[in-house]
Amino acid sequence: MALKRVTMQAIADACGLSRNTVSKVFNRRGSVPEATRRLVLDKARELGYYQYSLKDASVDKGGGNIALLAQHKFLSHFFGTHFFTSFTGQATQAGYTIQMYEVSPEDIAARQLPSILDLSQTVGILGIELFDRDYIDVICSLGIPTVFVDGFAGANEALIQCDYVSMENSTSEATIVSRMIEGGARRLGFIGDIRHCNSFYERWLGFRAALGQAGLPVDEDLCILAKDGDHYGDIEWIVGQLVALPAMPDAFACANDYLAVKLMTALKSMGLSIPKDVMVTGFGGSTEARIIEPSLTSAYIPSGDIGRLAAVLLARRIEMPDFPFHWTYVKTTPMWGGSTR
Repeated sequence: MALKRVTMQAIADACGLSRNTVSKVFNRRGSVPEATRRLVLDKARELGYYQYSLKDASVDKGGGNIALLAQHKFLSHFFGTHFFTSFTGQATQAGYTIQMYEVSPEDIAARQLPSILDLSQTVGILGIELFDRDYIDVICSLGIPTVFVDGFAGANEALIQCDYVSMENSTSEATIVSRMIEGGARRLGFIGDIRHCNSFYERWLGFRAALGQAGLPVDEDLCILAKDGDHYGDIEWIVGQLVALPAMPDAFACANDYLAVKLMTALKSMGLSIPKDVMVTGFGGSTEARIIEPSLTSAYIPSGDIGRLAAVLLARRIEMPDFPFHWTYVKTTPMWGGSTR
């Protein structure tokens, strides 16, 4: 017999309870007396709400608030804008309401959620560009269905209790670095804070793998690995870092396109030709990568597809809270420009 479409409100009305109480039972949040919990579950079965008869709890398919937690710079760059548009489109089509909350450095330091976030009205959480391990653990401990996009450096080697989706990093990075080696590069440097986030860390691993495959050494003295910050956008600071290197590398692999564009500007200001004197690669496939002269060799990240996938994964987690956690990588694609030989 086909299951009826029954809402949480219908169950609440039949039990003489508030929808909030019923929501707590299905989402396993808050304190609910055992007798009340059994009443709600029995009434759900009676009305035909249960789609997963072996589960002790479920959630209403579609509907409810999804909290998108991000730092303030999220929508200011290429990946963020395309991801956000696709994620919200997919999630709203499934019946959810998206509420975006800015996570401040103070929130992260205090291990606290944004003060205006009401967890009692939240059925799912999407965390993006949150790179603090302890803060991620706090969110995972809430017991609310959660998906993270990217994470702290080494997240792929940790046991975190949530779903995770990211762009593939290591293979594409190794591919574009290998292309520079084929083009004659023997001294190669990496630019970016490799502990900033897991995607940067995995690109560093791809860089190292390509050098190892070619039998070349990884020389960190030829790299600029300073802690992430606004100084990476300061051309004078970059020039100072380059001048301080023991030798000018034949090629640089940058952790993202932003860093690569800034590096190219710095190299040009020093009178160096790209790619004749120094080859440069980025990662992201941003608009800037295509319009800078010469065009930037990079790896295209399908941010829109990642946004849609994140919404699908979160909706599934909401419907099936006991389903095994998934770590999903979305393929990236090397794109060749004039910045490499």
